[in-house]
Amino acid sequence: MKENMTFLVPRKRKNEELNPKNLVGTVTYGGRGVLVWGRISASGLGNLVFFDGIMNHALYLNILKDNLKLSAQNLGIGNNFFYQDNDPMHAALNVRLWCLYNCPQNLKTPPQSPDLNPIEHIWRELEVRVRKHDVKTKIELETVMMEEWINIDAEITKKLVKSIPKRLTAVVEAKGYPTKY
Repeated sequence: MKENMTFLVPRKRKNEELNPKNLVGTVTYGGRGVLVWGRISASGLGNLVFFDGIMNHALYLNILKDNLKLSAQNLGIGNNFFYQDNDPMHAALNVRLWCLYNCPQNLKTPPQSPDLNPIEHIWRELEVRVRKHDVKTKIELETVMMEEWINIDAEITKKLVKSIPKRLTAVVEAKGYPTKY
């Protein structure tokens, strides 16, 4: 796993890393490794779901149906907000209709908005933890990911969820440009 990862770290002057001219767009795709769906809340982490292939609206809807409410029940939360970006699979008609009836408190954000999406920090935390292991197979990777997912402290997710109002304020102040989050 480690030998397949490449990082590009451009040199910039201090305090210029968030300047729009220094930003590069991202491309997402299903590559080698494993693909996962996860849920976080102020009460902790929900289910971590592994899946094969490319995520589309039908697969995404099945994952929501099988895991969203179950995760909430396991975390002991009832009335909650469902927070997702506007990725095309999230905005598909069948997904929107299901969410309308099953998660009426659905908050929306623009796609590719890590400033507003606290789970991005959890994915990074999980990646850092998994890299500490010498993973050789897909099964080992899934096992390590699940172990590390379970070990992420609920205080981390609580802090991230409680940061959402500050994130929103920062984005407004930055006029939609990236923030420190």
